Amino acid sequence: MFRFASPYFLYLLLLIPVLVVLYIFYLKSHQRLVNRFGDSELMKKLIVDVSPKRVLYKYSLILISIVFIILALAQPQLGAKLREVKREGIEIMLAVDVSNSMLAEDLKPNRLERTKNAVNRMIDQLQKDRIGMVVFAGDAYIQLPITSDYISAKSFVSGLTTTMVPRQGTSISKAIELATRSFSEQSGRSRAIILITDGESHDDDPLQAAQQAKDAGVMIFTVGIGTPEGAPISVNGEIIKDEEGNIVVSKLDDTSLQQIAVLTGGAYVQATERTIGLEQIFEEISKIDKQEFSSMVFEEYNDQFHYFLWIAFILIIIEFIMLERKNHVLSKISVFSTKKHHD
Repeated sequence: MFRFASPYFLYLLLLIPVLVVLYIFYLKSHQRLVNRFGDSELMKKLIVDVSPKRVLYKYSLILISIVFIILALAQPQLGAKLREVKREGIEIMLAVDVSNSMLAEDLKPNRLERTKNAVNRMIDQLQKDRIGMVVFAGDAYIQLPITSDYISAKSFVSGLTTTMVPRQGTSISKAIELATRSFSEQSGRSRAIILITDGESHDDDPLQAAQQAKDAGVMIFTVGIGTPEGAPISVNGEIIKDEEGNIVVSKLDDTSLQQIAVLTGGAYVQATERTIGLEQIFEEISKIDKQEFSSMVFEEYNDQFHYFLWIAFILIIIEFIMLERKNHVLSKISVFSTKKHHD
């Protein structure tokens, strides 16, 4: 596969048409100057050694050399073969609540935005671990399969919205079940789920799902996002109200979150206005025994710029040794000429 590592240098190629126009302008100006001194045909006879074609050839070589130098600056690269990389780390599945209750503003600007910012900061600390993400409300979906591509992971986190899951509600058990099934076979028992939610579970028994996760060797770390006092939920600028017209207030319910953490050997933290608590959870996760993972990654591309520089160098040498005047020795040599023999 061929690519340019610094493609922005290719914009310099726009200089070539400008240089061509300037050269044409120079030729016309030079011709006008010659005409001032007399008839153009007469001037050609007076300066018979001057070769306009050679001048054109020399300038063309300079332009082509500039093109190859610009291409070299853009760092042409070729290659990209796959290589197996082995590293020791932990697989972390994020289970993020994206129900409408995450729009409550008891944590500014709202619970979901604070979660996204905190998760992105946590991803910045990852080095050899792998991460994936499940989003949930009334249902649960895999948003990001297990990966070591942290840039993509941050991109997915930044794109979280409460419209990602059509069915509203907070099904913690579905989130745990899906996250547990999403680990790779290589992870062994180096598995951890970080469950981020306000805890208002609308399903039957999240503890049963937590027990299944424990049996699979998964530790669950829970984050209670919100405050016990709670706050109204604003969706598209409108405050959500119940059927009787009362304002719905979403409050943190951390009872089941604490039970899930204790059952699986994880830890529970409650978010505050100052911190979500992922730093503390990440420290706990770092204590889990590491597992060796193998993954296929692309080798770095091989630089090819030196070939372009060599071509430019050769063209410059040719331009340098090419004379603007006619070579009388070479002009006498004509391979295709025929001599007439006279009797």
